[in-house]
Amino acid sequence: MPLIAETKTLRISEPLALQSGAVLPSYEIAYETYGELCADKSNAVLICHALNASHHVAGVYVEEDGTVRAKSEGWWDNMVGPGKPVDTDRFFVIGVNNIGSCFGSSGPTTLNPETGRMWGADFPVVTVEDWVNAQAALLDALGIAQLAAVMGGSLGGMQATSWAMQYPDRVRHAVVVASAANLTAENIAFNEVARRAIVTDPDFHEGHYHAHDTLPRRGLRIARMIGHITYLSDDVMNEKFGRRLRQLANDVTQASTGPERDFQFSTQAVEFEIESYLRYQGDKFAEYFDANTYLLITRALDYFDPAKSYGGSLTAALGQVKASFLVVSFTTDWRFAPSRSRELVRALLHNQRRVSYAEIDAPHGHDAFLLDDGRYHSAVRAYFDKEVSHER
Repeated sequence: MPLIAETKTLRISEPLALQSGAVLPSYEIAYETYGELCADKSNAVLICHALNASHHVAGVYVEEDGTVRAKSEGWWDNMVGPGKPVDTDRFFVIGVNNIGSCFGSSGPTTLNPETGRMWGADFPVVTVEDWVNAQAALLDALGIAQLAAVMGGSLGGMQATSWAMQYPDRVRHAVVVASAANLTAENIAFNEVARRAIVTDPDFHEGHYHAHDTLPRRGLRIARMIGHITYLSDDVMNEKFGRRLRQLANDVTQASTGPERDFQFSTQAVEFEIESYLRYQGDKFAEYFDANTYLLITRALDYFDPAKSYGGSLTAALGQVKASFLVVSFTTDWRFAPSRSRELVRALLHNQRRVSYAEIDAPHGHDAFLLDDGRYHSAVRAYFDKEVSHER
């Protein structure tokens, strides 16, 4: 029997002061829970999502007649569930959707309670620290004073790190996967190119595209294509696609006797398999993700830099941390390279914190944190078995 997921929504009436100086007078958070909270509420694990994910971490949705909804599996279902590395037979796991997202929490696609109209581009700027504060309010409502662990990959790993800094007494363990303490200039550059693709789309309308009954799909497609290139390694791209050409109906495939193409260039032409794959990913993304949300979340990625307030010293920034850490990186992840994870490990060790570090030799690039890898999953499982469970 698969793990059955059910989305819940909590409305929080207390104002949320944002780092930008803006205030959300009230807001909603979409979340899911898996497993049972023990009597002393000591077994809670919070999962923080990355850019385009949501609160639907694990399990499947079912229809009213009890049938499993097609393609409804949670984005980290291979990691979270009964008997899995984060075992819901032992832990009470919480998946939360960040404010500013487009999957149920207050954000650009929800109504502004003060105007009765969709927030759109008027939704305030949010940061990783704002998300952590909103997540803390959710835990307060659930009566959870301390987390056994907070865990996330990529942008989710930044949130896990920020949790240990902002609420040192509320986190016993932080699991940070394929992440970093801030973005490199190259990463910010990739985000900016993607954002420019969106805001220069004629259908963007300064972020008020819903009022014009349209969507900036072209910009979103390009943004996703750019992002997807950075999530994969060169080895994986070559293995999956190489330089293979698509087999068109009028294709002449005898390379030994003549050219494979007529070389009649068209802006709509899709000749290589990698081109077809990227366009498919872009088309799919543009149908379900919100452009304003993309702008907000990539800016939150850019802004995260806890060392900035400490003269650039990550060691000083982590000085108040009390949690133990598991840090995981992947050798072919060039967007969040292992060297960035080792920076975090060194800063924690300088503060005499307990740190376990796993550098996984995996070919999949940044996307490895979402995929099945026996060594990676074994490292997470062992940490939860020997460290997180041991303290309960």
